[in-house]
Amino acid sequence: MSQEPESTSSWASTPAIRKTMLGNRSRDTAPELLVRRAVHAMGLRYRVAFRPEPDLRRTADLVFTRAHVAVFIDGCYWHGCPEHYIEPKRNVDYWRPKIARNRARDEETTAALTERGWRVLRFWSHEDPITVAAEIRRAVLGNGQ
Repeated sequence: MSQEPESTSSWASTPAIRKTMLGNRSRDTAPELLVRRAVHAMGLRYRVAFRPEPDLRRTADLVFTRAHVAVFIDGCYWHGCPEHYIEPKRNVDYWRPKIARNRARDEETTAALTERGWRVLRFWSHEDPITVAAEIRRAVLGNGQ
């Protein structure tokens, strides 16, 4: 059997960049782990990488099912942080729409979950984990409303 040749076009501008990007985690990132540890130390229990609504293909980083709170820790690069996002110099035609789609999906997710009665909390990965955990605690224990 013959194997098909590898595609010559890629979203990555070099093999090294492709390898780096493929190594990026979608869950259990360092900022996420710091927030989870802080929230756990406050005595709160949660689900990790969980779909708040099974019929929505959206996964929150932390989910407090009883309180109906969904938490997202958004990476500055992947979600286009206004403070830290720096557009790549290569493959701009790929990355600009990619980041725009990610941001639009984030807005759609927030709207869909809110319509279904969820309190959606979004934080940037650069935010202080203790401050983030305190805000999560207030939302969960006070039901945030």
